[in-house]
Amino acid sequence: MIAYVNGTIDDISEDNVVLDVNGLGYNVKISSATAAKLPGIGNRIKLYTYTSVREDAVQLYGFLARGDLDIFRKCITVSGIGPKGALAILSVLDADSLRYAIITGDVKAISKAPGVGARTAERLILELKGKVRIEDTVIGREVEGVETEAEAVDNAQKKEAVEALVSLGYGRADAVKAVNAVEEIETMDSGAVLKAALKKMF
Repeated sequence: MIAYVNGTIDDISEDNVVLDVNGLGYNVKISSATAAKLPGIGNRIKLYTYTSVREDAVQLYGFLARGDLDIFRKCITVSGIGPKGALAILSVLDADSLRYAIITGDVKAISKAPGVGARTAERLILELKGKVRIEDTVIGREVEGVETEAEAVDNAQKKEAVEALVSLGYGRADAVKAVNAVEEIETMDSGAVLKAALKKMF
């Protein structure tokens, strides 16, 4: 219905931004992650939007990037996940991390979102796994030849470090991101990679 809203920020909260568009104020629901990226009041921004129409309300949901809107739209096609639930997921996982969590079956990472339990996360993964591509993510572009969960990194040290982080309770998507952020990894053994990756987790 409304493809995007381009206006001046009048007010910001953790889950909502008011945009002044030629004197008309639009309430746009946003994730806390989006709220943290917004400039201050008085600045102009463009949000790509999804319009939710219900019997009792019409609500706009806004995103800074088309890719964020795209994964949001995919999430709300899953039974049991409405716009509010999808926004909650995108508050704890950015779009790339969510796509990667879906591809790798990382239930733990997705179920960190408020109101999203393990069963809902499993359903999301099951229904969307064939609809997202590793190539569409920054993580995917950093990883060579991803075919299975066990092959989510490109050398032995990385694989061992990722599995160690997962065994410590971290989500696979977060573990891969942390390991891939370690510099000069070729000179390290798996123990050193693990220590360096743990520092990236905090």
